[in-house]
Amino acid sequence: MSDSDRALTANVLSAQDSGLIDRFLDALWMEQGLSKNTLAAYRSDLQKLASWLASNESTLMNVRRNDLLAYLAHCVTQGMHARSSARILSSVRRLYQYLVREGALTEDPSARIESPKLGRPLPKTLTEEEVEHLLQAPDVESSLGLRDRAMLEVLYATGLRVSELVGLEVARVSLSQGVVRVMGKGSKERLVPLGEEALDWITRYQNESRPELLSGRVCSALFVTRRGDAMTRQAFWYLIKRHALNVGIHKPLSPHVMRHAFASHLLNHGADLRVLQMLLGHSDLSTTQIYTHVARERLKEMHAIHHPRG
Repeated sequence: MSDSDRALTANVLSAQDSGLIDRFLDALWMEQGLSKNTLAAYRSDLQKLASWLASNESTLMNVRRNDLLAYLAHCVTQGMHARSSARILSSVRRLYQYLVREGALTEDPSARIESPKLGRPLPKTLTEEEVEHLLQAPDVESSLGLRDRAMLEVLYATGLRVSELVGLEVARVSLSQGVVRVMGKGSKERLVPLGEEALDWITRYQNESRPELLSGRVCSALFVTRRGDAMTRQAFWYLIKRHALNVGIHKPLSPHVMRHAFASHLLNHGADLRVLQMLLGHSDLSTTQIYTHVARERLKEMHAIHHPRG
């Protein structure tokens, strides 16, 4: 087969596989209501596999176990970490489980492939002192600074995911009851208490800063930009990094680190693991249990510092 014929065939196969991926993701969304970010990750993983198969004159429907093993080996040679390989294999398995269930295939080619062995890294977090410095970083005399302070206070008070924070609507915040109604992963709703400090900052932001930022415009989102739009995940990631640098915090930082700080600090102060699971919106307790390791490391550190035989 000539190079031009190979390229043409690859394009046709990629188009066929693209349609298959679309149908699979539509079914996944209908069945489980996964978030856009999760579906985008599945799409990226499967498109990369389909592209690699096309370059090797194969398709998603014709793939064999050895093809998948070869692709995973290829990913490793390209410097992919074990955790990323495991995520790709998970995406592939779900695709082929779907195809077998729908009767499109009689056998799952990924069934007998073992996942890479993964360690369980402790989540990166901040100390309580570092969080306090970060919370005080915005200039609350400006409308944007007041908004940023309110967002940081809510993030630390609730442990929301960044997508949940920027997607929070005014109608879902009850200042009288001191709670927010959060729509989490899988369209599951939960109630999360705010605490007095976060309530005070939200109230001040809504009274002073939000009307000024909107300038008469209408937006259902609680946290808005100077253009009157809802804050985006990317914009808030930039803001939290900037405020951290301004107060001398040079750790790798993201909104998710604040979620880890929320969880770790609650456990350090005696919170129940089941309560933490509900606050974080974890469907499985095993996901929450990783924070017990963080708390344990903190206890060991304190013991080493303060115990006479530490």
